[in-house]
Amino acid sequence: MEWETVIGLEIHVQLSTQSKIFSGASTAFGAAPNSQACAIDLAMPGTLPVANEQAFRYAVMFGLAMNAEIGKRSVFERKNYFYPDLPKGYQTTQLEEPIVGPGVIDIELENGETKSIRLHHAHLEEDAGKSLHEDYQGMSGIDLNRAGTPLIEIVSEPDMRSAEEAVAYLKKIHSIITYLGISDGEMSQGSMRCDANVSVRLKGEEEYGTRCEIKNINSFKFVEKAINVEVERQIDLIEDGGKVVQETRLYDADKNETRSMRSKEVANDYRYFPCPDLLPVILDDDYIAEIKNNLPELPDAKRDRFVSDYNLSSYDATVLTAERATADYFESVAKTSGEPKLAANWVMVDLAAYLNKSEQKLADCPVSAEHLAQLISRIKDGTISGKIAKQVFEAMTSGEGEPDSIIEKRGLKQVSDTGAIEKMVDEVIANNQAQVDNYKNADEKKRPKMLGFFVGQIMKASKGQANPQAVNEILLKKLDEQ
Repeated sequence: MEWETVIGLEIHVQLSTQSKIFSGASTAFGAAPNSQACAIDLAMPGTLPVANEQAFRYAVMFGLAMNAEIGKRSVFERKNYFYPDLPKGYQTTQLEEPIVGPGVIDIELENGETKSIRLHHAHLEEDAGKSLHEDYQGMSGIDLNRAGTPLIEIVSEPDMRSAEEAVAYLKKIHSIITYLGISDGEMSQGSMRCDANVSVRLKGEEEYGTRCEIKNINSFKFVEKAINVEVERQIDLIEDGGKVVQETRLYDADKNETRSMRSKEVANDYRYFPCPDLLPVILDDDYIAEIKNNLPELPDAKRDRFVSDYNLSSYDATVLTAERATADYFESVAKTSGEPKLAANWVMVDLAAYLNKSEQKLADCPVSAEHLAQLISRIKDGTISGKIAKQVFEAMTSGEGEPDSIIEKRGLKQVSDTGAIEKMVDEVIANNQAQVDNYKNADEKKRPKMLGFFVGQIMKASKGQANPQAVNEILLKKLDEQ
């Protein structure tokens, strides 16, 4: 039997407002537990919520970036349920009239294809608190700092057919929200997390299978793993004669398995009703137009511009524009050095490798865009070779400062003096007569590879500082004379 996977994602994005969606309490991450929850967040008697306009603005920005319909009239409802970290007994959210309606987004797959994923809607809501299970000796603690934090929940249609597509979609959403600046997208801090609705059906069938929801997955890697193990579980269950039960499941990363959390609730179970403390919100055309006119350049548009302005390949441009910080850094290096292709290579290879190895973010990198551009300029003007540039870059990552001073201090300037290079070439040829004879007797097609031995010896003798172009020219001439 050939099975098909069906996936829809619900992504929760914390909006980067300074205060909560209905109160003035801070949303800063990392504060002491329960130090940022006020009476409004807890719905204490006599308190009334006041909507945060910035949250609406951010939601509209997202909707416009998704080419989605904007709900000019949106309504808040109370979603009633009881949980220890929800002292109000309800969550203020949107159900019937959300602020963002249907839209569509294109994702790029690893095989180079583009696929469109439909957005069902996105709505504003408040976050709940957080249950703490560690360091309480068998008991649970409650931290209400997150209670009332503004979220936008982004609900897709079930258009994804593999874990890879789900990750590509999630990354695209992450890219858009960080480009817009409406969220920091820090998944490790809970600023972005997702629920994956997963089901399987036989290939060719139109009816969806019974879905299970995997809750609160907080990394791209875990999304892929959780979906794959859940798909495998459902297929094994059906093929063994069992039935998939609609339920909410948790992903255990340590055991790489999903396990049952609770049966899946339906809307009726939550007894939604309009929030009596919040009036419907009406957005006029001028408000929406003003936001639209001030949207920043988004990833797809920037990628296309990088291809046309800097003559980059589509692949390179896609990699460089995946994150706004990387795109801005590259563009600064490219403009300052005047060498976009070299800038792209250094950012995608050397800089990326350094950041991965050191587990740093670009914002914390000791190599500024200005200094990397200076390094590239020194390669182009012949001051240093590409090989020496690697040494200089390593020194820059160690905090030794800007390239020119490192080159000067370490005496790394490239040797372009033809007289000095001729002397080194003569010595290498004299000391390796057997290799010279082999080269002279070799087929013309094999000679270029054999040349590498001599170049390597000369570069070694010059401590990597000989001008490679001059070395090749003089070496070829000298070998021909043998």
